[in-house]
Amino acid sequence: MSHPRIAFIGAGNMATSLIGGLLAQGIPASHIRASEPGAEQRTKVADEYGIAVFENNADAVSGADVVVLATKPQVLKGVCQALAPSLQPQQLIVSIAAGITCASLSAWLGDLAIVRCMPNTPALLRQGVSGLYANAKVSAAQRQQAEQLLSAVGLALWLDEEQLIDAVTAVSGSGPAYFFLLIEAMTAAGEQLGLPRAIAAQLTLQTALGAARMATESDVDAAELRRRVTSPNGTTEAAIKSFQAGGFETLVQQALDAAAKRSAELAEQLGQ
Repeated sequence: MSHPRIAFIGAGNMATSLIGGLLAQGIPASHIRASEPGAEQRTKVADEYGIAVFENNADAVSGADVVVLATKPQVLKGVCQALAPSLQPQQLIVSIAAGITCASLSAWLGDLAIVRCMPNTPALLRQGVSGLYANAKVSAAQRQQAEQLLSAVGLALWLDEEQLIDAVTAVSGSGPAYFFLLIEAMTAAGEQLGLPRAIAAQLTLQTALGAARMATESDVDAAELRRRVTSPNGTTEAAIKSFQAGGFETLVQQALDAAAKRSAELAEQLGQ
């Protein structure tokens, strides 16, 4: 597939992560451009990535095959309404703005091919995962373009229903914070048990990294890996039983339900 010409509206952290990933995949810098209101950020991005960066959004999207909406959700309506006259019917719109539905984007931009996606912050290390949903206007070639874009920073998974974006938000979009919370709690508990804080933190972080690699590289699921570590009447079993007695699984379900519900509420509010 020939390299698409990609324009980013907004050049913040997630956009620059995608730009860096695309360049690492071999997309020529001449095929990538961005717009950014801040002069200092424009200079920084242009110098670091060797791409053209514009102050005006309309200049960035001219001639692009793919237009990536990477602004804050709170300002996206105004950005889209101002940008709409500069867009062409054949262009693909990819939105990485959280909480904005395809229906809202269509109302602001017109009847265009739109892919809505929810990446997560590990994309900054190219270890992210994104859920993608395409509206009916998106062609097979455009789906490939969107997948190539998001695959530049991690795993890209297609969804058949847009409402599942709320579930993706709950599981992976917000998910890194859940693991950070567990890391915080385990580090504090290790310190309470007498370990120096620095050592407790190193033990916790390396254990989290090792467990994640085991889970991703193993041919069995997490439940089986847990069972293999949990010897009868051993230390791990004592800890697991304590987790379960405290309603661990139920608490996790309640937390993700709350995140998904809030995602849907924000989509309604931001899409008006």
